[in-house]
Amino acid sequence: MTVALVTGATQGLGLALVEGLAQRLEPTDTVYLTGRDMNRVTTAVQCMPGGGAKVRGELLDVADPNAATRVAQQIQQRHGGIDIVFGNAVMRVGPDDDPREIVDHYTQVNNFGTTRLLKAFAPLLNDNGRLLVVASSLGTLHHLAPVLHRRFTGPSTLDEIDEQIALWRDEVKDGRAKATAWPGFVNIPSKIGQVAAVRVLAAERRAEDLARGILIASVCPGMINTPTSALWWDVSAAPTPAQAATALLDLAANPVKPEHYGELVRHGNTVPFS
Repeated sequence: MTVALVTGATQGLGLALVEGLAQRLEPTDTVYLTGRDMNRVTTAVQCMPGGGAKVRGELLDVADPNAATRVAQQIQQRHGGIDIVFGNAVMRVGPDDDPREIVDHYTQVNNFGTTRLLKAFAPLLNDNGRLLVVASSLGTLHHLAPVLHRRFTGPSTLDEIDEQIALWRDEVKDGRAKATAWPGFVNIPSKIGQVAAVRVLAAERRAEDLARGILIASVCPGMINTPTSALWWDVSAAPTPAQAATALLDLAANPVKPEHYGELVRHGNTVPFS
């Protein structure tokens, strides 16, 4: 029996990942569709097409410091472990959002939520398991001033990554970031932080995980045609969420390539961190 979980799964790419997993898996398998609003979770589950794996709704707000651990414990009790985890929960920002006003909740969801998910679910991975964090090609040091690179290459633990994110958050909140080399677009340091977190965890686990057929990686789905992306870019020719989900689902299903382990993967290819 295969057990899978997707965070941020009530719409867009997350919903497409749940549907794709359910279609690819068997009726004896279970896919957990999770989100921060139980009404939306229930509605999303009810709208799933029939056939394939059982889709089960679960409340999981990654901004809640205890939520990932709670759900992980429940899944361990029910199933003993887990096979596939997609960390897709994200707080999106629009062009009119003031970074100083939104950065607190933004980092709670996108960054601290990512490290909580990694800490909670990595220990539960079964042999041949997959733990994939949806990030972006913006999550590379190419988009960051060299003077800031050590903030993301120096940490060797997830707690140290969180400390660097907290320092950046505070600089944004009090306005200091504007006078430094930090980019104004908060998505860039945040995505770099997500990719760095995956790299740190992978460095701790690489040898054992590869021996067990486990893949931990960050993934870039590319530009997607969604209303939020349309606020920033012309996405009229971009893939739909269902189309964008295909490469991520293939990564979860195909045999592990060692060169993907701990890296940012886009359409089957590794995107260099630096």
